[in-house]
Amino acid sequence: MGKKTEEREHALLSASSAKKWLNCTPSARLEAAVPEERSGYAAEGTLAHSVCELKLAKQFTDKNMSDRTYRSRMGKLAKDPLYSKEMEGFADAYVDYITGIAYGFPSAPYVAVEKRVDYSSWAPEGFGTCDCILVHGDAMHVCDFKYGKGKSVNSFENPQLMLYALGAWDAFRMIYPIRTVTLHIIQPRIDNTSSWEVPLEALLRWGKETVRPRALEAFKGEGECVQGKWCDDCFCRLSATCRARAEANMALMAEAENPTGTGLPMMKLPPQLSNEEIGDLLKRAQFLKAWVNKLEAYAQGEILAGREVPGWKLVEGRSVRTIRDFDSAYDALCAAGYPEAALYRMQPLPLGDLEKLLEKEHKKILEKFIVKPPGKPTLVPEDDKRPPYLPPL
Repeated sequence: MGKKTEEREHALLSASSAKKWLNCTPSARLEAAVPEERSGYAAEGTLAHSVCELKLAKQFTDKNMSDRTYRSRMGKLAKDPLYSKEMEGFADAYVDYITGIAYGFPSAPYVAVEKRVDYSSWAPEGFGTCDCILVHGDAMHVCDFKYGKGKSVNSFENPQLMLYALGAWDAFRMIYPIRTVTLHIIQPRIDNTSSWEVPLEALLRWGKETVRPRALEAFKGEGECVQGKWCDDCFCRLSATCRARAEANMALMAEAENPTGTGLPMMKLPPQLSNEEIGDLLKRAQFLKAWVNKLEAYAQGEILAGREVPGWKLVEGRSVRTIRDFDSAYDALCAAGYPEAALYRMQPLPLGDLEKLLEKEHKKILEKFIVKPPGKPTLVPEDDKRPPYLPPL
């Protein structure tokens, strides 16, 4: 258990940050000098992976595990303050997905759980821990469990999974004649699953032509810092203090003040931006909001730590009134003659809280009443993998 921290602690070119160092090669070395702050979300994710690991072991890799041993190990995990029945339910959804893949083969596949894979043939000192690998004949499936619910993750050309696949192929190629690789993302908290099949030949070509040269640059700390989605998607530790990011964003602001580059005033241009101009500006300005938020959070942290950020200070923000002691306050109001029923409002629990109360077998009672309406339209770049929004008829 707990293997999910190894990659973060030891691999400079980690698979989880591949999107970052493949695009911004100096980032890996620069980040190595900045201490990592472990968040509560990360700790929750580690626990969820441990629950998944135990369940998969019972199902596939440790058939001799007794029910008593299973209950004992799960009991230890359940003592963690971050554990919840809901977490175990999401782990069950993940195990069901893996089981579905396994049952799709004509006979039982080889299954590896929390398998450490080495992809150092493509990225110096590169290794990681893959959540689950299934191999049968010439087909290999590489699966990654995502417990986060902030952003939807897609398996299509996912560099983290592709690196895991390279390492897995390297480990099993002498045993299995692998020809195709299918990458899977299972993100049950937001009901997101995706899979993408890639021929082994294409995967190896990507490793040779894309990963190897970029990884060598990244390992040496060479190349240019480049702003992109990876700054925030991969939680870059330098996302607030990166000079290249600041220069890129400030250059855009300068261009907005003088769009012609000739010093001509704005009034010489049409008073309204065209849709073409708006589309171009949105593409180049999509990182501004996230960057400013990171700057503000960093400055606040510095001031709270007792360090000065010239030109800025912290003040007390808006406060919301609350009752210090609800029980005593309500007892006093009841003593004053107010009926207790008038002081409380009964409301149904939110769906997530309601599901936490239910046993697994009782959740089926609720399932037939659950609907998932379409989400609100969200503006994204045209290369986003999701299908276009269709207004309701």
